[in-house]
Amino acid sequence: MTIKEVVRNYSQRLKQITHIPAKEVEILICHILEKNNIWLHLNYNNEFNQIEKLEKLINKREKDYPLEYLIGKASFYGESFLVRENVLIPRPETEILVDNAIEILKETQNKTVLEIGTGSGIISVMLALLIKDIKIIAVDINDDALALAKENAKKHSVEDKITFIKSDLYTDIDKNEDIFMTISNPPYIANNYKLPTNVKYEPSNALFGGEVGDELLKNIIDETSKREIKYLLCEMGYDQKKPLENYLNNFNIKDYSFYQDYEKFDRGFTIEFKN
Repeated sequence: MTIKEVVRNYSQRLKQITHIPAKEVEILICHILEKNNIWLHLNYNNEFNQIEKLEKLINKREKDYPLEYLIGKASFYGESFLVRENVLIPRPETEILVDNAIEILKETQNKTVLEIGTGSGIISVMLALLIKDIKIIAVDINDDALALAKENAKKHSVEDKITFIKSDLYTDIDKNEDIFMTISNPPYIANNYKLPTNVKYEPSNALFGGEVGDELLKNIIDETSKREIKYLLCEMGYDQKKPLENYLNNFNIKDYSFYQDYEKFDRGFTIEFKN
């Protein structure tokens, strides 16, 4: 079969899984052949002789196994990042969190940032790429995540700007460290929430935040306040704005704001503490 025929035939099997079945088949073919999309379309009428490899990938994708895990990479902020099983897959809405951090960091002298729950390292790596003279401490409790984040830092040549530490939130962070900002995309889904099939393949400890879902977020707010860190930026669940806003009444806060994601759901907040 030609590449064109393969795309047409196999895309039928992914119609119930994705709204771009043909595009996904093309992505898988490019992954197998180690070619880009331009090459693919220039060679659309050539024979494709790696059907067995494609069949294995399609079989997995048919079961809603994430495309990013199949090809080992994901796009974030226009850059390519390595992705691996047992580490959360980057989401486009996290780009907004990075944007918000950049707006604050570019106006300040102290550019020491702590990222809690670094995962694949996308937030820390992008901040390191976009902010001059930044110093980042990136923590996670997942050894696989830390290993992958280090790989992504090296891939983007920013490993000298980021210190990776295994830590549960602030536990292993030096109390004397002069941190200006904490940033986090922590687990914030309620434990009893029924996940879509594709998300079930991702690590549960990067998704579930407790019985209600916002427990870890509240812990981060508590500890950030105690450590007298000026800024806290976090992602959150779409239904957590009101309870978190009420919770902020317990703290000495100069200013705070919530933001929405690309779908207009409440998705995160910025807190400026009074120091």
